[in-house]
Amino acid sequence: MGIKRLNPITPGQRFRVANTFDELTTSTPEKSLLAPMKRSGGRNNQGRMTTRNIGGGHKRRYRVIDFKRNKAGKAEVMSVEYDPNRSAFISLLKYEDGEKRYIVAPVGIEVGQIVESGSGVNPEIGNCMPLSEMPLGSIIHNIEMQPGKGAEICRSAGTSAQLLARDGKYAIIKMPSGETRMILVTCIATIGTVSNPDHSLVRLGKAGRNRWLGRRPRVRPAAMNPVDHPQGGGEGRNKGGQARSRNGVYSKGLKTRDINKHSSRLIIERKKKK
Repeated sequence: MGIKRLNPITPGQRFRVANTFDELTTSTPEKSLLAPMKRSGGRNNQGRMTTRNIGGGHKRRYRVIDFKRNKAGKAEVMSVEYDPNRSAFISLLKYEDGEKRYIVAPVGIEVGQIVESGSGVNPEIGNCMPLSEMPLGSIIHNIEMQPGKGAEICRSAGTSAQLLARDGKYAIIKMPSGETRMILVTCIATIGTVSNPDHSLVRLGKAGRNRWLGRRPRVRPAAMNPVDHPQGGGEGRNKGGQARSRNGVYSKGLKTRDINKHSSRLIIERKKKK
């Protein structure tokens, strides 16, 4: 995995930092695992805009990803591919009975490699197993929070968690945020780190590339009128008090997690504050 800086032969390339996509082995997705994606443009069923800054962008088709890894047995890695719907790369697996499935690709996965899922498999990159069978200290991703529901944690590019300990029916996991929490040992996870770790270093270089991704321009609150935003208006440049949303909810420092949330009892140590 690597990134490249382009020669500034156009203004849009002067500050662009692009992905080299060295790991990718094909540009053609598996047709049987594609699904249509409907676009809303930020509008609801009445045609009214409910989410701003959404619209346009290149047409996409969804890649159906196997987050449950509930098919036991060995599978061969057929390809490593780009997925326009997520920051990580994906891998196409072909099982011994001919079935094909996509998974989120970990760092170091290669075409021709054999991966397994289920109980009793070796803790190697790409293999999926219950937390109860993993060696302590393992670097993991695609972690379930409820058995059988499918992976919910550590799915984006370059993320991983660490299995620190096991205590009865719970495993203690250190999250990418620094939070330490308990998860049932019957939940499954995959060995390794999610692919495309340099995703955070990419710079688009020009506004048009944001439009290709379906993101419309965002107006700064301080540049608005008082009728449009609490931070708008004033002579010249004004700070406008504490940062808040259009409807007055503080956007920095306000705790949004429900203090009575059931899963709060499973959090051992909160994530570190900036």
